[in-house]
Amino acid sequence: MTSEAEPKIKTPAEVTIEEVNELSQADLNDLCDATDAAIESGGGFGWVEVPAREVLERFWRGVTLVPDRKLFVGRLDGIIGGTGQLIFTPNNNEAQSFSATITNVFVAPWARGHGIAKGMLQAMEERALKGNIGILNLDVRETQIEAISLYEKVGFERWGTKENYARVKGEVLKGHFYSKVINPHMIIKKK
Repeated sequence: MTSEAEPKIKTPAEVTIEEVNELSQADLNDLCDATDAAIESGGGFGWVEVPAREVLERFWRGVTLVPDRKLFVGRLDGIIGGTGQLIFTPNNNEAQSFSATITNVFVAPWARGHGIAKGMLQAMEERALKGNIGILNLDVRETQIEAISLYEKVGFERWGTKENYARVKGEVLKGHFYSKVINPHMIIKKK
């Protein structure tokens, strides 16, 4: 009796990006698991230590309740592996109504390398254009080398650096500030 090893077939992972307005319990669990993994790897969008599960669940449920905050998720084979948020300027700030902010972007280590972050940035940019936004802003810790590289590759330009931006495990880090013009007609200067 001989046994032949069956050939292994590697299929590409399926990546989907979507804007979500509410989270099922399964999606909330996936999102919290991805958040834990991102924080543990040093990319926890502000968190340095993994918070209690109830704190994360309240945070993510709260995000979906804020009208000017749009939650985007990246799925790898149906499981949420990354997220980002697009924040529109509130109605009471007419002076900056042509701009929006991208924040809280991360991809869990197990989901990296499949284009999720780039896909989320594209989806957020498309959503911003539909919302009559002319410029996108974001900021990032100096230690987020891969994120910085991606932001610059997709057209974000660094306009400033803050020396005392964040403290991580006792070390004070710089932060970099970026913007990207996505609709020049929205920001034309009037004479």
